[in-house]
Amino acid sequence: MKILISNDDGYQAKGIHALVHIMKRYGDVTVVAPKTHHSGMSMAISLGHRPLGFRDLGIIDGAQWYYLDATPASCTKFAIDELYKDGLPDVVISGINHGSNASTAMWYSGTIGAAREGALGGVPAIAVSLNNLHEDADFSVVEQLFPSVFDKLMANLPKDKIIVYNVNFPDLPAEKIRGIRSTTQGREKWVNEFVPIEPSERQEGEAYYVMAGEVIPLEDNPVSSDNWAEDNGYISITPQSLDNTDMEEYRRLSSIF
Repeated sequence: MKILISNDDGYQAKGIHALVHIMKRYGDVTVVAPKTHHSGMSMAISLGHRPLGFRDLGIIDGAQWYYLDATPASCTKFAIDELYKDGLPDVVISGINHGSNASTAMWYSGTIGAAREGALGGVPAIAVSLNNLHEDADFSVVEQLFPSVFDKLMANLPKDKIIVYNVNFPDLPAEKIRGIRSTTQGREKWVNEFVPIEPSERQEGEAYYVMAGEVIPLEDNPVSSDNWAEDNGYISITPQSLDNTDMEEYRRLSSIF
């Protein structure tokens, strides 16, 4: 099996090294990850004429490692275009993200952006996240339980379309995980997102803010949702289509136009 791995936390992040350690048992692993941290980039790509630094880091922990000084989606795009010219990888896996990508976070996630770019390139893709933002997070629950998730997903891929699977792990020991649930995308609200600051240097006439804030789940999230599953000790697997068409609204508009 040919496995392409990327992330949005950068090639030095603990999570991606844990993912490589998991996946090297399955076949040939190639890593193309951002040179630096790129959370929140979604599917942004590094357009324009800025040179993108690319470096061969050699074999590390049984995998071939590279970094690209670009966004997560650009890393996947580069790998498919340049490293897999003679045949696509069998799967793209992005992660392990430091922090949850359940619910509305998926719209912003560079981890999911890297996975979706793989799917756009015709490769089944999986984004993996752990609900722990700490740079030294303990990924042992993912190391213990993700292989069984991966085995079942790969053995049951749909034959008529390419899917992105958004897999989120609660930050719990493996023995406290209650199970695995197929889930829908939940809804959350971000509040207090912009915090004013006083920088050491100022441009005259400008005010300064940093993005921070907190996430509040909406009360009407059903038990089928990913954030309900995560909050209640379950691993969530949310399948995502590449087609964002609202079919109900499409049919309604078709009766008007």
